[in-house]
Amino acid sequence: MSSPAATEEPRRILYINVSRIGDTLLMTPAVKAVAARWPQAQIDLLAHPKREEVLRNLPFVHSVGGITKNQAPFRGRLAALGGKPYDLAFVCNFDRALLTYALRVARRVVAFRQPDEALNRRLYRVVEHPALQTTHAVDIQLLLPAAVGVAPASKALCYCVTADEARWAADFLASHQAGDRHPLLGLQVASFPTKAYRDWPLEHFIELCRRIRKRWPQAHFLIFGGELEQQRTAALAAELGGAATLCAGRLTLRQTAALMNRVDLYVGVDTGPTHIMGALHRPMVALYHGYSPSRVLAPLDHPCLHAVDHPLADRCTPEAAMADIGVDRVWQVVEQALATPPAP
Repeated sequence: MSSPAATEEPRRILYINVSRIGDTLLMTPAVKAVAARWPQAQIDLLAHPKREEVLRNLPFVHSVGGITKNQAPFRGRLAALGGKPYDLAFVCNFDRALLTYALRVARRVVAFRQPDEALNRRLYRVVEHPALQTTHAVDIQLLLPAAVGVAPASKALCYCVTADEARWAADFLASHQAGDRHPLLGLQVASFPTKAYRDWPLEHFIELCRRIRKRWPQAHFLIFGGELEQQRTAALAAELGGAATLCAGRLTLRQTAALMNRVDLYVGVDTGPTHIMGALHRPMVALYHGYSPSRVLAPLDHPCLHAVDHPLADRCTPEAAMADIGVDRVWQVVEQALATPPAP
């Protein structure tokens, strides 16, 4: 079957990715590639209702909405009766409900190979998903548009802080006496519970912060995170006292991102906020467990990324301790990052 480019230019394109924050952002280079290939097309994104906010305000996207696999069976039926509104759809997931929804609303659907061969036969293009840990997550997502002849525009993650959000961040820092403190550092000390093996020990973070304060007495720390890690973030805030502002569990996701966009350096473990930081293209030090090394998850085309991998990268199970990444090693990287002016 010929590609859409060979027959007609798609006017409306749907992109579906129902996943966590990081996987949602890892899709953005693929969406940008589609937008660059068909600049006149309207591109609509559907994501998990609790994650779709990270996709808002992207200049190459027309609209962003939420969907779940439980909602999908009840959506799109009336629209399909009047003709399918989308010329082309890309689905990043393996949920039958999401695939069948896309088939109801789009004339052509591109997706990874599904367990159901009957479903695969209904797809316009079937893409083979690479084996676990063999391919960078961004390159995996780029396979979907590549199936219809779309080349990458860039592999950099995309996120947009609005002017209002930037002003809010400036006011927040001023109200917490942190607006003129430098270096201003953001800290993300924990991943989500099911990936807790990615967490660097809290005592390591405390020792790192002590060294930073000794080297830069005016340093101030913004402690990011959610409600699930409040015990750890509160303990770190208590240790740092007036040198830190505890943001964990107190801000929205987009407010957190607006503050991340102001830091001189971010230090964090591999988790959703770290992917947001990767999309902001600000100086960052990211710590990666050996079971999920930087070569498959670190932000690509990033101007000022300092990735720190576990000593057993690619050679360990989740049981390997993140404590094996020593404070001395991270401290050396932090010193280098703060001494190096960020690239444009």
